[in-house]
Amino acid sequence: MGEDFIGLLRTGQVSLRKPTAKQFAAISELIARWGVPIDRDRLEDAYFHSPVLRPREYVGAIRLLEIFASQLGKLATRMLTWTSPTDSPLSMRAKAYVKEHLADPISLDEISRALHVEMHYFCNTFKKATGLTFTHYVGSVRIDQARQLLLNPHLQISEIAYSVGFGSLTHFNRLFRRIVGCSPTAYREQFKGVASI
Repeated sequence: MGEDFIGLLRTGQVSLRKPTAKQFAAISELIARWGVPIDRDRLEDAYFHSPVLRPREYVGAIRLLEIFASQLGKLATRMLTWTSPTDSPLSMRAKAYVKEHLADPISLDEISRALHVEMHYFCNTFKKATGLTFTHYVGSVRIDQARQLLLNPHLQISEIAYSVGFGSLTHFNRLFRRIVGCSPTAYREQFKGVASI
């Protein structure tokens, strides 16, 4: 993300059925028709030694990848919102203000007045220090908080939206989908029965 390395996922090929000689012959023939030079013995060895998963194991592996992807998304959001040593004093004060007033409406005019600076100067300084507009930063912090609250099945989605500072459930749903890639309901469904991570 930007200059920072978040993570790497490396996977290989898996099969849901044990490979057969007939399948290998068809693949070899296709590769030969394409004119791709291959070491047939190495290809055959790799083909017949590819992992074979039962359907239930495959579904479990996909589920783990979904959880990994979700955690990676959370980490990316947190990295965007962390205070770093390179942040300007103004952006650090702005981030602290957001943290303290997350549930309240926060406008650019209000934050500028609270920090005793001109709005245009604040916007430029904040963007230069964080790489984000202030509005995007506030939305990201609110969505990150909402993601954590969505793991609690006893809280209603509307209750969560309002508690993290959204005045409109429609706006919350739209921004959540844009940042996370799915609706709050779908996000919660992914973690049904999964302990809070």
